[in-house]
Amino acid sequence: MPVLLRPRDPGTVTDWHLVHLGGFATGGAPLILTEAAAVTPEGRISPWDAGLWDEGHVAAWRRVVDFVHARGSRIGVQLAHAGRKGSAWPPFSPQSGTVPAREGGWEPVGPTTEPFEGYAAPRALAEDEVAAVVAAFGNAARLAVDAGFDTVEVHGAHGYLLHQFRSPLVNTRTDRYGGDDAGRDRLTLEVVDAVRAAVPDSMPVLLRVSATDWSAEAPGGVEGDLVRTVELARRAAERGVDLVDVSSGGNLAKPDIPMGPGYQTGFAERVRREAGVATGAVGMITEPHQAEHVLRSGQADAVLLARGALADPRWWHRAAVALAAEGAVSWPPQYARVSDRRLY
Repeated sequence: MPVLLRPRDPGTVTDWHLVHLGGFATGGAPLILTEAAAVTPEGRISPWDAGLWDEGHVAAWRRVVDFVHARGSRIGVQLAHAGRKGSAWPPFSPQSGTVPAREGGWEPVGPTTEPFEGYAAPRALAEDEVAAVVAAFGNAARLAVDAGFDTVEVHGAHGYLLHQFRSPLVNTRTDRYGGDDAGRDRLTLEVVDAVRAAVPDSMPVLLRVSATDWSAEAPGGVEGDLVRTVELARRAAERGVDLVDVSSGGNLAKPDIPMGPGYQTGFAERVRREAGVATGAVGMITEPHQAEHVLRSGQADAVLLARGALADPRWWHRAAVALAAEGAVSWPPQYARVSDRRLY
């Protein structure tokens, strides 16, 4: 079991991030998205997470970005706030739930005081604090530009703060950030506006959403969630979001999800068709021909890999050979000979 040490510089990325993310670049990835980088200290999922809320974080991120660019790839940062899922022990820790203050944790926040199962109850954000969250996303986007990132993704999925506000399962507020679908979507759209205003017009802005929480208790069930997601995607596109990354789940601790290869691609297709916005498909897409089918069949405009890339950081080199598209990816000079490519 790894020994967990409290970081000396909270939120600052390290050599681990350089090696981890840089490995995908040497493997031919055309675009790499970092995992969640918190926009405030209390927006971290765990005390050991990366962040982008301070000028001091920029130089460390720039080192990662420069390495990726030198390999011929591009890189985007995923901006996030964990909300009521914050101050959590990481999954490889022997502990679970909320990290106490004596161990470096903090009081989590959320739209209400409703806790996520197994976690401490959060403090409900006041309206002026919600506005501060919006400003924090805008500040993080500005810092992302300074660090040289090619794109930014707003993380509005997986039961983190923006998704908590969007979900009628969690958000029972009666002020302007709750009450109906428009109120529950308000925070996400204000964050989109703040991020779009903080980056150049030429920089793509992505939005990650959970299409459904897989709950029969939500108004309209899964279908109701999908209708609400399509409407959010349409409104986000009007505000300058270039691609919606369509995932699912996150606000229930034990959802009943019919998992299988490509189990979420239908959600991406529906958002693409009904909202008129480019989409990315995710979820157990692991093989090159499977990914190619998603694109050729019009289910999505991009495929985003997680499991496949973690298992094989040179997935894109292997895919290029499998799909006879070797000219489509960047090959390090030492791998450039055809005889070497037979390894894939």
